[in-house]
Amino acid sequence: MNEVLERLKALGIQYELDEHEAVFTIEAIISHGLNKKGMMPVNLFLRDYKGKRHFLVIHDGEKHTDLTTLRNQIGCTRLSFGSEERLMKHLGLTPGSVSPFGLINNVNHDVEIVIDESIRGREKLGFHPNINTATVWISYDDLMKFVKSCGNPVTFVNC
Repeated sequence: MNEVLERLKALGIQYELDEHEAVFTIEAIISHGLNKKGMMPVNLFLRDYKGKRHFLVIHDGEKHTDLTTLRNQIGCTRLSFGSEERLMKHLGLTPGSVSPFGLINNVNHDVEIVIDESIRGREKLGFHPNINTATVWISYDDLMKFVKSCGNPVTFVNC
């Protein structure tokens, strides 16, 4: 978590930090009232059929993401969820902690970022700072500043 906060400060990104008990699902986030400050997007770690391409999909948690539609928009083979081992290898994260802040650990910049257009322009987005016992609130513009600083390719879609 400290590495994430230090990176945000270095980039001049203002944030708000909420610490809480561990949450693993959108339902738990809602039951703790964490969604009242702003949107808490769902973050999915996916891979293509052969496991050669990896994706971090950031989308509105209130929308269902159809993987077939998504794969057509990003131009890849069948998508499936990445394993815990792949998640750790590529983003240094454990299940329940997936967030764009994991890009800090993706030194090869080989995880492709896929962002749903529905989060564009949001004033407050909540993401775990690589641990699911805290939530960092930043704006969409600051999310993009962070993502661009990591150097990973970004694609926008309509989930």
